[in-house]
Amino acid sequence: MKKEYNIVELFSGIGSQARALKNIGIRINVQATCEWDIHAFIAYDAIHESCFNLPEVERQNKQELLDKLKNYTLSNDGKEAMNYQTLRCYSEEVLKRILSAIKRTNNLVDISSVTGAQMPDDTDILTYSFPCQDLSNVGAFHGYNKGIDKYSGSRSSLLWQVGRILSEMKDNGKEMPRYLVLENVPTLLSARHIGNFNLWINELEKLGYISKYFQLNAKDFGIPQNRPRLLMLSVFIGNDKHRKEVVNKYFENLTSRQIVEMYKKSRYYKEKRILDLLRIPQGKDDTLWDEAVACTPNDTKSRKKIWMENPKILDEKGNLTSEEYIRTITTKQDRNPNSGNICFDSGIVGKGKFRYLTPRECLLFMGFRDKDYENIVKNNPKVRNGAVLFPRDKIIRMAGNSIPVKLLEGFFYQFYHLERIIE
Repeated sequence: MKKEYNIVELFSGIGSQARALKNIGIRINVQATCEWDIHAFIAYDAIHESCFNLPEVERQNKQELLDKLKNYTLSNDGKEAMNYQTLRCYSEEVLKRILSAIKRTNNLVDISSVTGAQMPDDTDILTYSFPCQDLSNVGAFHGYNKGIDKYSGSRSSLLWQVGRILSEMKDNGKEMPRYLVLENVPTLLSARHIGNFNLWINELEKLGYISKYFQLNAKDFGIPQNRPRLLMLSVFIGNDKHRKEVVNKYFENLTSRQIVEMYKKSRYYKEKRILDLLRIPQGKDDTLWDEAVACTPNDTKSRKKIWMENPKILDEKGNLTSEEYIRTITTKQDRNPNSGNICFDSGIVGKGKFRYLTPRECLLFMGFRDKDYENIVKNNPKVRNGAVLFPRDKIIRMAGNSIPVKLLEGFFYQFYHLERIIE
C-alpha cells in the first residue's frame, strides 16, 4: 500500500468518501473537490478542514468578495444555479465562508465547467456520486424521469460530464486516475436505465478501465439504516495485458458478500445499534432538548397521519420497538413516508406527542460524528433577515444526499487486498 493516496471527489457533498478512507487508516491527500451547492461544500469545509475564514478572505469587503464569487456557478439548493442578485443578498460573513471553503477544499465547483487540463496528475482515487434525483423512485414520483439520458439536461445526466473530463485528460496526455468509484441508487440496473449504464461502462472501457459493480446495503456494514446502494469500482489497466488479466481474475472472484465479510473481519468494523445513535434529551436543560423540540410537529391531522403510517422507533416508555433498522434517510423527515418516529412529549401546547429524527441524528445514522454536526453549526452566520446559513432542514437534506460512511469503509477496505495483488 502507498503511504498516502491522492483523491479527487467529484459531486463531493459533505465528504463521505474522505471520511471513510480516513476511518480505515488510509492516509489521503485531497487534490480537489467539486460541488456547487454552497451548503454542502461549506459543511465539507467545516467537517474536514476548518470552521473559520482564511486570513486573506477575512480582509476583503463585500464588493471584493462578490467580484470573486460571481465567476463561479453556485447553487443555493443543489438543483439550479444561483443568480448574482441572490448572491448579493447574502451577508458579508456568508460570502466569506463561501470563498474560504472554495479555496481551502480546492473546490472546482461546477462539474460542467471543469476541463481535463484542470485535473491534477497522479490521482489514485476519483469518486463520483452523481445526483440520483432522476433515477430514484422518490424522484420519479416528483416527475424527475429523464434518468441519465445523454443531453437530456437532467441532473443525473451529469454523469457524462465525468466521461468528458476523463476523455480530455487522456487527449491531453495526462495520467489517468488509478481507480474510479461510482455510487448511486440500484435503480441504475432497472430496465429503464440499464442500457445507458452499460453504455457508460463501455465508455470507461475505451478509456482503459475495467469495471465491476456491486449491490450493497448500509445495514450490512454495521450501520442500522436500510439503505441499498450500487457501487462500482473501475481499475485503470490501459494497454497492460498482464494487469488486465490480474484485475479480471480479481473481479471474477469478488462478490458483494465477500466485500461485506472482508470488512466484518477487519479491525475497523464496529456495529452500531439504533440506541447508539439516537440522542435522547435528559431534561429541558439538556442541549439536545431544543433539537428534539425543533423536530416535533404541530398536532395536526396530516402529522397524525405521519405518526400512524410510519415505523415507531421508540415507544412511550423510551423502549426500542421491534424495528432493527431505520428506513432510508431521505432529504426530509417531516414527510410521509419518513425514516421513523420517536415518542416525545415536549409539554408544549399545540405540539404532537412524537418527533422526527433530528439533523444531528440524521448525520449520525449516515456515519458522521456528533463533532461533525457541531462543527457545521458552530459558525452558522446569518444570511439575511435573521435567517441562518444552516437551518434544520438544510442539514437534514445534506444528510439525505450523502453516502453512509460505514458502507464506503467496507467498499474501500478491499483496496488493501487489491493493491497487494496489483503490486
